[in-house]
Amino acid sequence: MSDKACSFLWNLRQFSTLVSTSRTVKLNPLGFCRPNFVYSNWKLRNRLLNDFGNKIQPSRSSVRYLFQDAFIFNLGADGFQTKGRSMLTVFTVDRQLCPRRPSFDSRRSFFSIGAHSNGFNKVNFHHEVSNENVLTSETKPTPISYRKLSQECNSLNDVLDEFSKAPTFPSSNYFTAMWTVAKRLSDDQKHCEKQLMVSHPAFNQLCEHIMREAKIMHYDHLLFSLHAIVKLGIPQNTLLVQTLLRVIQERINECDQKCLSVLSALLGAMEPCKNVHVLQAGLRILVDQQVWKIKHVFTLQAVMKCIGKDAPIALKRKLEMKALSELDRFSILNSQHMFEALAAMNHRSLTLLNECSKTVIDNIHGCPFKVMLNILQSCKDLRYYNSYLFEGIADYVAATYDIWKLKHVIFLLLLFENLGFRPVGMMDLLMKKIVEQPESLDVKNIVSILHVYSSLNHVCKYQNKEHFLDVMASALTGCLYHISSENLLNAVYSFCLMNYLPLAPVNHLLQKEVISELLRADDTERNVHKLHVLDTCIKLDNTPYHKAIDLALPQVPPAPPDPNTKVAEVLSRLLGGGGYFSKNVQLPHNYCIDFEIRMDTNRSRVLPFSNTDATSATDIQRVFFFVFDLPVLVSCSSLWRQVAMLCVPRAAYCWGSSHPRGFLAMKMRHLNVMGFHVILVNNWEMNKLEMEDAVTFLKTKIYSVEALPTADTNLQSVC
Repeated sequence: MSDKACSFLWNLRQFSTLVSTSRTVKLNPLGFCRPNFVYSNWKLRNRLLNDFGNKIQPSRSSVRYLFQDAFIFNLGADGFQTKGRSMLTVFTVDRQLCPRRPSFDSRRSFFSIGAHSNGFNKVNFHHEVSNENVLTSETKPTPISYRKLSQECNSLNDVLDEFSKAPTFPSSNYFTAMWTVAKRLSDDQKHCEKQLMVSHPAFNQLCEHIMREAKIMHYDHLLFSLHAIVKLGIPQNTLLVQTLLRVIQERINECDQKCLSVLSALLGAMEPCKNVHVLQAGLRILVDQQVWKIKHVFTLQAVMKCIGKDAPIALKRKLEMKALSELDRFSILNSQHMFEALAAMNHRSLTLLNECSKTVIDNIHGCPFKVMLNILQSCKDLRYYNSYLFEGIADYVAATYDIWKLKHVIFLLLLFENLGFRPVGMMDLLMKKIVEQPESLDVKNIVSILHVYSSLNHVCKYQNKEHFLDVMASALTGCLYHISSENLLNAVYSFCLMNYLPLAPVNHLLQKEVISELLRADDTERNVHKLHVLDTCIKLDNTPYHKAIDLALPQVPPAPPDPNTKVAEVLSRLLGGGGYFSKNVQLPHNYCIDFEIRMDTNRSRVLPFSNTDATSATDIQRVFFFVFDLPVLVSCSSLWRQVAMLCVPRAAYCWGSSHPRGFLAMKMRHLNVMGFHVILVNNWEMNKLEMEDAVTFLKTKIYSVEALPTADTNLQSVC
């Protein structure tokens, strides 16, 4: 036997000791299927290998361990691709004999066993049977970086064309490049390119490559590729995405500081599913172990955004302490993004928020619009109210008003309204611009502006209120024939709060078909409440409109009365018993008051209810105490003609001031028309007082001459 033949048989015998079984897996990357294992059908070389493999017990390793070892596979035309599926031939190899990772190429398959610490020599296989199936030690193709791919390609198909020419390892670079290219496209282009991507002949092949390589590519490459796949719109219920999720779960212990940030961004981009929940739980455990090793603040904030609102409170506090320890290293961006990070895990850290607020305001110039939106929304979610922060943002927008679009200003005002904060300078400036340029208004802007100004009960001191309302009513009238019924109701309701009823919009709203449509809407109770308010304003306010609503409206269910135990006890001690006041008095037009006290005209003494029944009405004045404990005043309103003090929760005022919000102001106005004088007490102040101090406090309010202002006093001027 020749030396050449001996060498070939020796090499073949050595190779047979490495192979435990040969399996072919049918993969459909965009569907769900179970892999089928069959013996490979390679040519002469495969028959020989199969003969050797038959002498060995088949491997029982499961699919999850397929890619932990090296494989030899062929994507040639001879039976390895049929109808979108690929036949993947996998050889399980002892890891000790495979110190180098294999390189993958669709044109040839090879691997090399280099020098090992145990003394193994490099083994090369040379076969001349087929140029296509030869195992060689050729140098693998140089991997192309995703940055170079994204620079050279102008479309997703260009990237796939490059892949089909000469695939290189790792395949993750191609998906990352496609996502980088997609970010440069417009929305319409992106939608079209994604459709072309899925229909490209090489797309399925790329999906197969990424699944094969998932077990052996670097962990950060695996994360980047799945992030790109999700961003490219590939459904999460496909085999491709779920396979990568499972591999990421199995290899989560390989996650370093860089991978923590990428994994957090990946989970934030994915929709909830079982594998995502499992991966998030694994991330929480990993973070709990490594939180003190996190070096970068951005990584820490990315993790905080990802762990979820239902994370254990101990983990949230640990992340908070880590952030506090890094405060001196916070950049301006870190301070800006900390609000969103805390809101994402629903953890209000006053120390962190206060320190970051100072940094934000000190560096407010140049702050992007989106960052300001996120800060305000996070403050709302965390119930964090900081007048210094709110005023700083509002003053900055007012000072740089010319650089902002109208929609940007309205977005900010809507967030301020949600927070209950009234940015006076900003709202005054917007009123002035609207009066000067009413043509800039559309339906959405009109409804939003009316909502903000009515809710915050704002009237510009330097602008004619009637002029502004006339401009808004004229703009609304021009939109009557292409405005929805609910938007029209919302706009008219806002006008009602501001004591202004435009005739044309009200006439259009009171048509039977419009009201019937509103009563059939999803939020019927809310619409009924607003229609009742409109009917009340028509009857009580001094408006040129005197037509009542023809349709019979359903009654609004009354809110459960609040016992107001402490106020009742104070009044009983002050007045000498419960016979001198009445609780939870129901009035017409769905108004309810908490306490009623009857006094003589000189306001020198309180009359018991048994005596006042026989007393002339001209000798009695009524004083009402409104004690609101609900954060939203929707079940009661306040009508007053002479105002002394308001007994309301903090939410009834604009934040940081004693300015009443719109619904409370309207109720006080209506009670004033009905002939009632109102004294209001702040709940949070009463709760802080001891009993003796509370008695003195209410005594001052009841018998004070200043408690009843004159009838012509303007609500906005005193508040």
